[in-house]
Amino acid sequence: MRQIVCPISKDKVDEKITRINALVGILLVITAFVMNSSIFLIVLMADFFMRAFTQVKHSPISYVSHRLSNALNLKEKPISKAPKIFAARLGFVMSLIIVGLFLTQLNTAAMIVASMLVFFASLEFALGICMGCIIYTYIVLPFYK
Repeated sequence: MRQIVCPISKDKVDEKITRINALVGILLVITAFVMNSSIFLIVLMADFFMRAFTQVKHSPISYVSHRLSNALNLKEKPISKAPKIFAARLGFVMSLIIVGLFLTQLNTAAMIVASMLVFFASLEFALGICMGCIIYTYIVLPFYK
């Protein structure tokens, strides 16, 4: 079996925060569909954009995650930031697609893409499995070799 390769950087983030971010993302997607409101999806998309493409220290979701982590007194576990930025970029693209489909009343298609996003976020939250690394290894990396 081929070895999974993730982008790496010397910058670090707390793995606990990224897992809580995933949980909040799951809750926002579910809430959007239950309440039939695109605002939750737009908030998630904007948050992914901030984490993926800006130098902002904390996006709104990561700020909430930091506060929750501190309140629960979770021990910090530093990991490389690059895979999480790549995953945030994937999350942004997926949430952009979901918002577009949702706003054009293509709810079944939006639900399918949203289910994929929730599945990926669930793997991150529950098991610490980064689908961004798997996608990077099998889809992105071959084009750079």
